[in-house]
Amino acid sequence: MQYYGIVIHHSACSSINGKGYDYFIAKNGDIIPSSEQTDPLYIHLCLEGDFSGPRAVRTPAEKEQLFLMNKLILRLAKTYGFQPDDIFPHSITCPGGEFPWSQLVISPEDRYH
Repeated sequence: MQYYGIVIHHSACSSINGKGYDYFIAKNGDIIPSSEQTDPLYIHLCLEGDFSGPRAVRTPAEKEQLFLMNKLILRLAKTYGFQPDDIFPHSITCPGGEFPWSQLVISPEDRYH
């Protein structure tokens, strides 16, 4: 199966409603795969939480979620043969205007920080 990249959601998105993603990354670090494929072209990841409001500091749980998402993206990109930086927001409002895009480290060469 050929995927073109990853679409990122947050659970506060009204279109999620407990579905609409291929992997759910919970605040406690659990990664829960969906039982059904969402989209034949993209893999959809959903992070538990609401990234629409401004945040001065990320909690340790949120930092761990982002770290786990980075690892998952690298694994999926390698498995399905797309570039690890082929990452897209679900919409203008999802995963939220304050989603920490700059904290994503999607390069196997650069490692994680």
